[in-house]
Amino acid sequence: MPDETTPLLSSIDDTIESCMTGPRMTHLLPSLLVALAWVFDAQQTFISVFTDVEPTWHCKNPDDTACASSSSPCNLDRSTWAWDAPIGSSVVSEWDLKCSAPALISLPASAYFMGCLIGGLLLSTLADSILGRKRLLVISCLAMSMTGISAVLSPNIWIYASMRFVCGCARATVGTCAMVLCTEIVGKKWREVVSVFSFVCFTLGFLSLPLIAYLCRMMSWRIIYLWTSVPSLCYAILVHFFVQESPRWLLVRGRKDEAIQTLKRLAALSGNMVTSSFSKLQYFDEPTCETGALSTMKMLWDRKWATRRLTAIMTVGFGVGLVYYGMPLNVGNLGSNLYLSVTFNALAEFPSSLVTFFLVGKINRRSSLLALTTISGIFSLCCIVNNEIIPAKVQMVLEVVSFFSTCTCFNIIMIYSIELFPTCVRNSALALIRQALVLGGVLAPMLVVKGREKKFWSFGVFGLLICCCGLFTVCLPETRGRSICDTMEEEEYKEADNQ
Repeated sequence: MPDETTPLLSSIDDTIESCMTGPRMTHLLPSLLVALAWVFDAQQTFISVFTDVEPTWHCKNPDDTACASSSSPCNLDRSTWAWDAPIGSSVVSEWDLKCSAPALISLPASAYFMGCLIGGLLLSTLADSILGRKRLLVISCLAMSMTGISAVLSPNIWIYASMRFVCGCARATVGTCAMVLCTEIVGKKWREVVSVFSFVCFTLGFLSLPLIAYLCRMMSWRIIYLWTSVPSLCYAILVHFFVQESPRWLLVRGRKDEAIQTLKRLAALSGNMVTSSFSKLQYFDEPTCETGALSTMKMLWDRKWATRRLTAIMTVGFGVGLVYYGMPLNVGNLGSNLYLSVTFNALAEFPSSLVTFFLVGKINRRSSLLALTTISGIFSLCCIVNNEIIPAKVQMVLEVVSFFSTCTCFNIIMIYSIELFPTCVRNSALALIRQALVLGGVLAPMLVVKGREKKFWSFGVFGLLICCCGLFTVCLPETRGRSICDTMEEEEYKEADNQ
């Protein structure tokens, strides 16, 4: 680090980068801790795959021909059949939802995604304006954990769906706050690394669910919620005590002294002894963005370039989200083993994270998204073919390839969005984009239930929509290799310079 007489760096990117140059790599520890939030995010997102599963059933009397010839127990007397698993292993069997309307069966999952949508719209701006990234992350994790624990006490489907809705509202900002915070407390050199680690954590959370569910398969579905919600509660406490606020956010909010103290702590973690006064950062002595919970939305709306970018990337996100959240819920419609299918889907995210790491550094974002959405759509459409023509095992492979392509799209969209918008609106923009992804998740459970009758309504609609939405990537600028901006004016200047 330079001493008092050395010219100082005025760029936030350069200043953070200089603080991270040291003999140790321990400065990455706070970012890696923040990225772990994606583990609990994934668990709450896909937990309904197992808690809301439709169990298999059997006839109590094997000689009952009427029962044995029936493909559904809905037209049979309740005393003639029973569930294969304990009645409390699923909400469907515990509350006798087997013969209910598809809308009621999919209500908890849809309510969760609707909560994510509404929570993201109402709460995401708080990370850019009032609370900051760290505080909102802690509050969101605490609320998500508590509502997950409260779901254990649900006496009926309506209370359970309400708890899932509230959990979705709380969870809405977890992933975005974690992604933004972990990338803003490291230099440009490590930004892609910690981003990919976030995706790996999401995969680990997803992959942990089949294991937890399998161990609890003969127990109540409520146990699964306890195994996922209690660790999340402990994690929120760790973040509160061991993670610093984003120095970028502190600087654009005019809180220079706090930002400098944060930079010094981060520098100390890497083995640097900071002696500079950071005098060149006086430009940020006053807030560079408007204050107020909705000010960031206004800033995005008032600039045509920002609105254009946001609309295009959100449209792409909707198509990707429909497949990303819908495929794991839809694997039961393939007729293969549920635990094995979900595990394969979760494992597909590991190579997806590795591919993302290499794609983001070497290949244009736009062409990558366009190619991957097309591949995902084509393979999803292939899954609508009857099992007699394409065996179930082959269809499972096709489904995994489609999901793998979608996972890679999801990862690229998250990194791409960070580069498309400046610091003062980044969390709000990323949250809106994530809500577009979640909006696909709201529609997905209903299509999955409908797809049990005819696979076109799930795999077919998935494939068509992701292909069509992916075309909107041509409306976006290329950001590969660019440094991220901190103010709207800086982004406008860079866009004008590239034209």
